[in-house]
Amino acid sequence: MGSNSSRIDDLPKNEYLKKLSGTESVSENDPFWNQLLSFSFPAPTSSTELKLLEEATVSVCRSLVENNPRTGNLGALIKVFLCRTKELKLSAECQNHIFIWQTHNALFIICCLLKVFICEMSEEELQLHFTYEEKSPGSYSCDSEDLLEELVCCLMQLIIDIPLLDITYEISVEAISTMVVFLSCQLFHKEVLRQSISHKYLMRGRCLPYTSKLVKTLLYNFIRQEKPPPPGTHVLSQQSEGGGLLYGLASGVATGLWTVFTLGGVGSKAAATAELSSPLGNQSLLLLLVLANLTDAADAPNPYRQAIMSFKNTQDNSPFPSSIPHTFQINFNSLYTALCEQQASDQATLLLYTLLHQNSNIRTYMLARTDMENLVLPILEILYHVEERNSHHVYMALIILLILTEDDGFNRSIHEVILKNITWYSERVLTEISLGSLLILVVIRTIQYNMTRTRDKYLHTNCLAALANMSAQFRSLHQYAAQRIISLFSLLSKKHNKVLEQATQSLRGSLSSNDVPLPDYAQDLNVIEEVIRMMLEIINSCLTNSLHHNPNLVYALLYKRELFEQFQTHPSFQDIMQNIDLVITFFSSRLRQAGAELSVERVLEIIKQGVVALPKDRLKKFPELKFKYVEEEQPEEFFIPYVWSLVYNSAVGLYWNPQDIQLFTMDSD
Repeated sequence: MGSNSSRIDDLPKNEYLKKLSGTESVSENDPFWNQLLSFSFPAPTSSTELKLLEEATVSVCRSLVENNPRTGNLGALIKVFLCRTKELKLSAECQNHIFIWQTHNALFIICCLLKVFICEMSEEELQLHFTYEEKSPGSYSCDSEDLLEELVCCLMQLIIDIPLLDITYEISVEAISTMVVFLSCQLFHKEVLRQSISHKYLMRGRCLPYTSKLVKTLLYNFIRQEKPPPPGTHVLSQQSEGGGLLYGLASGVATGLWTVFTLGGVGSKAAATAELSSPLGNQSLLLLLVLANLTDAADAPNPYRQAIMSFKNTQDNSPFPSSIPHTFQINFNSLYTALCEQQASDQATLLLYTLLHQNSNIRTYMLARTDMENLVLPILEILYHVEERNSHHVYMALIILLILTEDDGFNRSIHEVILKNITWYSERVLTEISLGSLLILVVIRTIQYNMTRTRDKYLHTNCLAALANMSAQFRSLHQYAAQRIISLFSLLSKKHNKVLEQATQSLRGSLSSNDVPLPDYAQDLNVIEEVIRMMLEIINSCLTNSLHHNPNLVYALLYKRELFEQFQTHPSFQDIMQNIDLVITFFSSRLRQAGAELSVERVLEIIKQGVVALPKDRLKKFPELKFKYVEEEQPEEFFIPYVWSLVYNSAVGLYWNPQDIQLFTMDSD
C-alpha cells in the first residue's frame, strides 16, 4: 500500500504495511499515515480474490498481533481515523475527495485487521490490544481511554450523520461493514453469546443514546436502496515531487469490495450471485438484523429490538409513551413499498417477519392497506419456488402468511382482489383468479411438496393453520382451488390407507418373528390422521360458514364423494364428518332428481339453488378454527445462526474462512 497502485499479491511485502505491523512505533502525528493511506489497487472481482486478500491480511495482522503490545500502532491507527472523522462531515460538504478517500482507506485497514483479530483471539485479548500504547514492552494504561468503545461510537455517528453523496457512499458502506465485523465474534462460537463486548458497548454507556437514530438510518438505507456511484466517477490524479500519485476513490480498494459477494452457502441454495443493486441497502439491512437479534443483556433488554418494536408512522401524531424508550417515526408507505419490492432476498423476508411479529403499529398499517397483493404475491412466489429456496426462507414466508391470516379482515379482502395472468404459476394457466384462491393453491402445493420431499411436520402444521384461519371466509373459490383442496384430501386418504396396510402386514409378520424390531406405524398413523382431521375441519368450516359462496367446493366434494365414505364411521372423524356427509347426501339427492347427463353448468346451477333450500340448522356448529403464531421458547437459538448465515452469504466485500465458522455447519439446510 502507500502512494502507488498495488496488487493483492504484493500486500504481505508492502513496505508501509510492514512498518505498520513491524517493531517500530509510529506516532499518530507521523507523515507515514498519509503515505499509508494513499493507496489503490485493482478491486477483487471474485470470492477467490477476496480469499487472497484475506490471506494477505492475515499475515500482516499476525505480525501486528505480535508487535502491537510494544508499538501501540493499532491504537495509533485508530486515533488517526478518529481524528479524521471529526472533519469528515465538513469534508463532504466541501467535496474534499482526497481527505474522504484516505479516511475510507484507514477504515478499510481497521476493518481488515479487526476481522482477523476477532477470529484469532478472545474478547479479553482483543480489548487489551486497544489499550496498548507506545511505552515499555507489554505495558498499558488501565485508566486510558477506551479506544474500542470510542471506535464503535464513532462508527455509529458516521453512519447516522455523514450525508450520503457519491464521494461518501463507500465510507458509509465500510462503516456499516466494520460494525458487522465488530459483532462477528458470534460466528466463532457454537453457542449463542449472551454476554460479549457487543453487549458491553451497544447496550449501555456512550453508544446507547444513538440507538433509535441508528435503527432509523439503517431502515431508511434499506428503503432508499441507493445505488453506488459509477466506477471511475471520482478518479483524481495529483502530481508531486515524488512522482505520480493515483488517488482512486472509485477505482481503489474500496470500490470493488462492495461489489463482490462471498459465494456459497450456509445451508442451502447459494445466495444470489448477481451484483447487488444497492450494497448500502443490503449491508444496512444485515446490520439491522444482527442488532435486532442480539440477546438481551443481563440487566437490560436489547434496545435495538425495542426500537424496532415501537417505531411509528410519520403520520401518527400521538405522543410517544414515556415507558417506551428508543422509539422514532418513519414513513410507513415508503417502508411498505420497499418490503414489497425486496422479498426475493432472505433478509428482506426476515425483516418483514420481524416487523409483522413485533411491531403492532406496522402490523395494523399493513393489514389496513388496500393493495395487499403487492406484499402477498412475492411471499407466495417464494413458497411456489420452494425447491429453489432454503428452508429458513420458506419458513419465514409461511409464518408471515400465518400472521396475516390471523386477521379476519385480511381473510375476507383477499377474495375480493382479482388477479390476471399469474405468469410464475406454471401448473395451470390462471387467466383470472382471486388472491385468496391463489393463496390456497400455493399453500396446498407447499403441503404436497413437503409430503413427498422434506416431510417436515412443522411446515405441515403451519400450512394447515393458515388454511384453517382462512376457511370460514373462503369466498367464490376458483374451481381449480376447490379441486386442489379435495385432491390434497385424496392424497392424504391414500397415504392413510397405505400406512394402515403396512401396519397390518407388520403386525402379522411379528407373529412369526419376534426378533425383528417393528417400525412405529402407530406414530405414522397418528400423524396422518391428525392432518386428515385438520383437512376435514377446514372443509367443514367452509361449508358451515360460507356454503352459499362456494358452489365450486360443493361440486368438487360431489365429484369425489366416495373418498369420504371410509371416514364416516371412523371414530376419529365421525363428529366432523356429519356436516360433510349431510351436504353430500343433500346435493346428491337433488342431482338425482334432476336426471342424468347433466352439464357442469347445470350441476353448478342446481348447487346454487340447493344452497337456499338446505336447512342451516341441520349443520352442526363447531368452534371457530383460529390458530395464532407463537414464537418458540429461546427463539435466538434459531434466529441468531440464521441471521449470521445470511451475513456470511450476503455481506458485501467480507470474507470469512469457512473452516473458522463455529455457529453453523456449512452443509446444513
